[in-house]
Amino acid sequence: MNIYDIIFYLFAAITILSAFFVVTTRNIVYSAYYLLFTFFGVAGIYVLLGADFIAIVQLIVYVGGILILLLFGVMLTNKITNVEIRSGSIQIVPAAVGVALFAGIVMASMLNTKWKNIETAMPSATTQGIGLLLIQQYAVVFELLGILLLVALIGAASMARK
Repeated sequence: MNIYDIIFYLFAAITILSAFFVVTTRNIVYSAYYLLFTFFGVAGIYVLLGADFIAIVQLIVYVGGILILLLFGVMLTNKITNVEIRSGSIQIVPAAVGVALFAGIVMASMLNTKWKNIETAMPSATTQGIGLLLIQQYAVVFELLGILLLVALIGAASMARK
């Protein structure tokens, strides 16, 4: 076991433990702070994989944008009390459909990827190369993931409205 493996397992442990605490913590502020450590762990794993661009985007978009927005939203709405959150079996069917759709998209993209020729598909991991791949080879997967995120956003807005 070399130093690379030790660092990977450290980032993996940080990511998994903090993600577990995000789900199990009852205080939403603490849950948001654990989410911060989860995002940092994922960014560390991206760095170890050699995906520096994705690691920086992870830090800028998720840590810099979404998490800070979540923390401000929680801190500004802390006066809301006695909010009843219900989780019934009615949400299992849409959740199962969403997970199945996402798994199908991931499997379709994995089957269409030529793993042996990945260096020839993207000779340099620049922003231009990533953009060209997203628009040319992976346009359908990119659009399907955008639709999936839109459906998730509509679902979150409808749940928040009630």
